[in-house]
Amino acid sequence: MSNIEDRCRLVLVVPDIADSAERARLVGEALKGGDVASVIVPQYALSDADFQKHAEALVPVIQQAGAAALIEGDTRVAGRAKADGLHIAGGPDALADAIERHAPKLIVGGGNATDRHHALEIGELRPDYVFFGRTDGDIKPEAHPKNLALAEWWASMIEIPCIVMGGTDPQSALAVAGTGAEFVALRLAVFGEAGQAPSVVAAVNALLDEKAPRFEG
Repeated sequence: MSNIEDRCRLVLVVPDIADSAERARLVGEALKGGDVASVIVPQYALSDADFQKHAEALVPVIQQAGAAALIEGDTRVAGRAKADGLHIAGGPDALADAIERHAPKLIVGGGNATDRHHALEIGELRPDYVFFGRTDGDIKPEAHPKNLALAEWWASMIEIPCIVMGGTDPQSALAVAGTGAEFVALRLAVFGEAGQAPSVVAAVNALLDEKAPRFEG
């Protein structure tokens, strides 16, 4: 098997499931499929109390598989669940506050950068990564062309790693890898069909092993 560190790696976005035990089971199964760098845990429509329960169920499962558990938005939940980091979907102000309060103890990244200007604003804050797209933005088979264009521009100029939201088709990971992005985020592509998550994770890793460009150095 090739060295996964020198090519685009997979990030999972946890699906919107109300049952915390089922959510944890599905994520655990997916993580058995192969390499996953990190898992982002969005709150969706959960109450703060329910989000806490979900995070406490998910974080150990994610960490035991060797991935980083990133809680979206809620710093208190991240702390109580002993997560590895925070994913901040808001603008630069929210990200700056999270970096000031929690880095470098926690991984802190995010973005919601919709153009080059906003991306550079976020980059000036020196987050651990910049995210292009939304964690629920996988509404078409392919990754959004605007996010691919931003990632290609970013990867050619900026050392801060980027994560790009892929589409509902697992093959969209290859288009993301082609931009030079360090990570591709998948949600419905992995969790859209019951029982398929481990095989999809394995297939995406095989695809990236075979066809993703290698990073220099």
